[in-house]
Amino acid sequence: MEIITRYFPNLTEKQLEQYAALQNLYAEWNEKINVISRKDVENLYERHVLHSMSIGKIVEFDPNDNVIDIGTGGGFPGIPLAILFPETQFHLMDSIGKKIRVVTEVAKEIGLDNVVAEQMRVEKAKKNNYDFAVTRAVAQTSKLYHWIKPALRKNKPSLVEKDEFKHGILALKGGDLKEELADFKHFFRLYNLSDMFEEEFFETKKILYVQI
Repeated sequence: MEIITRYFPNLTEKQLEQYAALQNLYAEWNEKINVISRKDVENLYERHVLHSMSIGKIVEFDPNDNVIDIGTGGGFPGIPLAILFPETQFHLMDSIGKKIRVVTEVAKEIGLDNVVAEQMRVEKAKKNNYDFAVTRAVAQTSKLYHWIKPALRKNKPSLVEKDEFKHGILALKGGDLKEELADFKHFFRLYNLSDMFEEEFFETKKILYVQI
C-alpha cells in the first residue's frame, strides 16, 4: 500500500480501505480461479493497482462519464480506477465468465457501486454509449480502435482542444510501439510511465491515448 500513497497522497479514508482490501481478496480468489500470476499477487500494488491508476495521472474522469474496460481480466484497470473515481460509472467487460465472477465479487466486497461487470465481447457493447475506453493492451492499436470505436461517443471536431482529453481510448501498453503505430492514421499521444513512477517495472510501460 505504501507505493499507492506515495504517488496518490490525497486519497480518502474510504479509498484507502478499498485499496487495502484488494491484496487479500485477490490472493483468495487467485487460489480458486487463476486470474493473475502468483508472482504478480505478491507485487499486486505495483504491477496491477498502481499500473491501472496511472491513467488517473493524465486524465481526470468527470462524474458523468461512462467508461468501458475492454478485456478487464481480473478487473484491471477498471477496479482501481473505479475506486479512484467513485462518481464515474465503469462497465467492465471480458469474454471469460470466471474472470467476470472474480470482478463482480471483488467489487461487491469493497462496496464499489459504480461498477458493472459483464461477460461480453466488445463488439456487442452498446453503440455510442461510452465517453472513454480503458484497457491493458489486449490487441494491436489498429484492432483496438476498430473494435472500440462504435461503442464510444464521437467528438465534435470544433470542441477538441490540442491538450484536452475528449472521447477516446486509454490503453496501457509496453515496449517499443514505433512499428505498431507507424501506419496508424488517427490522432494519438504517448505517455511514459517512467516519467511518473521511479520503479523499474514502469521503465518500458506507456499509456496510449487515441482520440475518437
